[in-house]
Amino acid sequence: VEVRTRVWYNPDMSSEVFMIPGLIGLVLQFQATLLTSSAIVRERERSTIEQLIVTPIRPFELILGKILPYAVVELVVVAEVLLVGTLWFGVAIKGSLALLLAIAGLFLISTLAIGLLISTISKTQYEAFQLSFLTLLPSVFVSGFIYPIAAMPPALQLVSRIIPLTHFLVVVRGIIIKGVG
Repeated sequence: VEVRTRVWYNPDMSSEVFMIPGLIGLVLQFQATLLTSSAIVRERERSTIEQLIVTPIRPFELILGKILPYAVVELVVVAEVLLVGTLWFGVAIKGSLALLLAIAGLFLISTLAIGLLISTISKTQYEAFQLSFLTLLPSVFVSGFIYPIAAMPPALQLVSRIIPLTHFLVVVRGIIIKGVG
């Protein structure tokens, strides 16, 4: 009896194939949360929020107007990371690009919502920045981007389940590396 180990999805064991899909989620979460967390706070600090409230637009339109530009920028960033990962690092996208962008859009909604929550809680931009990093740094270490979740203590594995980046990394790596539909 002879045991032969065979790696299915990354036979060369190159780290780029594993890190580039994770980098998409990390960049999305960092930028979307940081940019959105300062959106409402900036208006409150400059005392222009009252002027925005008395305009004929509804609150939903105000929030959408504050968030939509960041969402467009973040989707461009996703395309940029995919392009650089494919052309420069040679990471082939084996799954559906449309599905990947749709899932990235869903993840983007959650990160924009976290940033908006931080923006409404904070009183200053500095406080919003600090609260953003309070949510971002643990998610990098506990999401499975750097360390495998199976190697973490059970308490941290439970914490990783509530972090959106954990689930996005599983999905995006499945689409890019395995070609999951």
